[in-house]
Amino acid sequence: MRASQSWSADMVTTSIKWLRRNLFSNWWNTGLTVLVLYVLWSAVPPFIDWAFVSAVWHGEGRAACLGPGKGACWPFVYANLDQFIYGRYPAELRWRVNVAFLLGLAGLVPMLIPRVPAKFWNLGYLVIAWPMIAIVLISGDRPGLIGVDTDLWGGLLVTLIVAITGIVASFPLGVLLALGRRSEMPVIRSLSTIFIEFWRGVPLITVLFMASVMLPLFLPREIHLDNLLRCLVGVALFSSAYMAEVVRGGLQAVPRGQIEAARALGLSYWQTMGLVVLPQALRHVIPGIVNTFIGLFKDTTLVLIVGLFDFLGQVRVQLSDMHWSTPQGAATGYVFAAFVYWVFCFGMSRYSAFMERRLNKGMVR
Repeated sequence: MRASQSWSADMVTTSIKWLRRNLFSNWWNTGLTVLVLYVLWSAVPPFIDWAFVSAVWHGEGRAACLGPGKGACWPFVYANLDQFIYGRYPAELRWRVNVAFLLGLAGLVPMLIPRVPAKFWNLGYLVIAWPMIAIVLISGDRPGLIGVDTDLWGGLLVTLIVAITGIVASFPLGVLLALGRRSEMPVIRSLSTIFIEFWRGVPLITVLFMASVMLPLFLPREIHLDNLLRCLVGVALFSSAYMAEVVRGGLQAVPRGQIEAARALGLSYWQTMGLVVLPQALRHVIPGIVNTFIGLFKDTTLVLIVGLFDFLGQVRVQLSDMHWSTPQGAATGYVFAAFVYWVFCFGMSRYSAFMERRLNKGMVR
């Protein structure tokens, strides 16, 4: 009994010391702590009451969510969940989308686990084999499959396609551009610099608009590029310019002596970069790389201006359904969309933190 009381007293003393040291160490920190607590007290309880306590969880149509004191209208999300995920993709063919993403997930999970072997073959599957399988399954237009036009694609399907394509394409292109900008050959260095500065100086909205509306005007009439394909190319090129600057920062952090030592061992330029420089450079800029990926994932919402209904765009479309027109319908839809985006972005952030800790173990002395 005395031991338990002593342990409790020690915990209280430790907690008080922690509070004084971290939250109330001086008048400035005390004021900020009180302000933050006030903001949380003012915002969190009302949100919890609206989203959970006073929320409507079951019902058919807008009548279930109408009335004084009612909070979030979650039946609106249940009723339109298929549209949020697939858009107008035919219901009888949605199994193809599910299979495509399950195959991608089956390759991604082993790739993210460091101890799983055969990383080279796994990477080849994710970068080469799986995209071809996914394109055939989702778009169809092959013997035995019904073609589905990209105008019918929407929701989370379009968001993931644009984000995955942008991430996969922009990373290697950004690495090449970063190496080109640091090249000793003036022509390569100048072309890389011009490319990077041009795309960094143009807003993504302008890139998407030009790719969707203006690009077809400069192409021969017999050449027709799909609207989604044009947006994918624009997003990849735009993101690669930012990725190049992130990677270039990592290259500059590698000591010059590393390159000289590799050259002294007789390694070629590409061997030096691939085996010595890039592994160190990429480790230094993992937060910047993941930050670029997260920004790209959220920027997918801009494809709505060129007629592609991504996840957020599909939520906005469903809000116009008079069957679910309620005062809290818009807030419910946007909160649900924000939660979905947060799950993906938070997942990328946590995995990057895990990789940072794992890769930095060898650097701790």
